Amino acid sequence: MKRPIATLLAGAALLAANLCAAEELSSLRGHAVTDDSDAVINRPTLAVPGGFDVAWEEQPPMIPHPIDKYSIDLRQNGCLKCHSPATYEANRAPVVAESHFFDRDGQRTESVAPRRYFCTQCHAAQAGAMPLVENIFPGR
Repeated sequence: MKRPIATLLAGAALLAANLCAAEELSSLRGHAVTDDSDAVINRPTLAVPGGFDVAWEEQPPMIPHPIDKYSIDLRQNGCLKCHSPATYEANRAPVVAESHFFDRDGQRTESVAPRRYFCTQCHAAQAGAMPLVENIFPGR
């Protein structure tokens, strides 16, 4: 008795999966979702002199230059070669924010705090892609 019910449920699941696979999905850019012509890998990173404006206080700024060759791991952080307090003036780059030097307990650290060390967990490089939808956010 239980075996026919299990077979029936398995058949229904298979039918539903086939129906979903047959449906054509399209992206907001107007092509099939499975079309790899819009792969992120094919989009160059923008280089924007002066950087991007932020829309609200404490928004992590976008990275206005390519970071493909940067290495950020437990031993080194490529971002700090230009943005550390010791090197930012010579490189004419923004310095790491003061907030990045406080640990989770609010204690000031000598170097970038561990929770802020991996820059790309908050900061992203801007890809050279057209926006999917118009941005109507007024900003600050």
